[in-house]
Amino acid sequence: MKLKIGISGASGWVGRPLCVAISKTDDLELVAAVARSHAGRLLAEITGHPGHGLMVAGSVEQALPETGACDVWVDFTSASAVKANVMSAMVRGAHVVIGSSGLTEEDFEEIDRAALRAGVGVIAAGNFAITVVLLQRFACEAAKYLSHWEIIDYATDEKVDAPSGTARELAFRLSQVAQPRNRVPLADTVGMRESRGATLKGSQIHSVRLPGHVLGIEALFGSAEERLSIRHDAGSGAAPYIDGTLLAIRRVVTRVGLVRGLDRIMD
Repeated sequence: MKLKIGISGASGWVGRPLCVAISKTDDLELVAAVARSHAGRLLAEITGHPGHGLMVAGSVEQALPETGACDVWVDFTSASAVKANVMSAMVRGAHVVIGSSGLTEEDFEEIDRAALRAGVGVIAAGNFAITVVLLQRFACEAAKYLSHWEIIDYATDEKVDAPSGTARELAFRLSQVAQPRNRVPLADTVGMRESRGATLKGSQIHSVRLPGHVLGIEALFGSAEERLSIRHDAGSGAAPYIDGTLLAIRRVVTRVGLVRGLDRIMD
C-alpha cells in the first residue's frame, strides 16, 4: 500500500520538484498540496506535471478535513508558517517531515511533546542534502579534538530568518559533543558585543545575508598554529534536497517523537 503524502509549500523552490519526484515513485502517493498564493488552482498548473489533478488548498486544515487523510505531511514553507502547519498535521494523525527553517529550541521541544501525545513521528532537518550530513559528521568529529570553534551561516539577502535551520542544527549537534572554549569571555568583549555573533547551544553563529549566495554553512575550528574549515555551499537548484526528503518520508512512519538531523535516520 502506498503512503499518502501531503505537502505545504507545494509551489516553492523545493516543494515543486518534490511533488514531481513523489509522483514518479512506486510507493508514495501525493494526496494533498498547500500553497496559499495558488489556492484554488490545479497542482498541474504549478508543477507542469500532467498527473497532478489535485486542487491546491490554502491551509493544512483545508487540505486535511479529517483524521487519517494523510500518512506523512511535509513542510517546506516559511519561518512564520511552519509551526502551525506541523501542529495541524499532527492533530490529524499525520507523521511530519520538516524542511522549513526558523524553529527555535523551544519550538522543537513543543513539537516533540505534541508528537509523543499524538503517537506520530517527526523528522526535522535544517538541510536534506547528503553533503550537509557529511559536514555535520565531520564537524562533530573535529569537536572531539579541537576545543575552539565558531559557525558562519551564509544565505541570500532575501532570507528573513537567522540563523538558518542548518546553522541551528549544526550548533545543536556540536553541543552534544562538547562546548567550545573562549579565551576572552563574551561578557568581557570591549566594544560592540553584537559583533561576536549570536550564542546558540554554546556556539557563536554569524549570519551573512548577501545577494549571490544561496545557502551555505561553515564550521571554523582553531588551535595553536593551525586552523580547520569545513564548508558546504549549495547551488541554485533543489535537486540535492529531494533524495534526502524522500528518505525522511519513508522513515518517519517508523518513529514516534522528534528526530533532529537526517543522519539520525541514515544509519
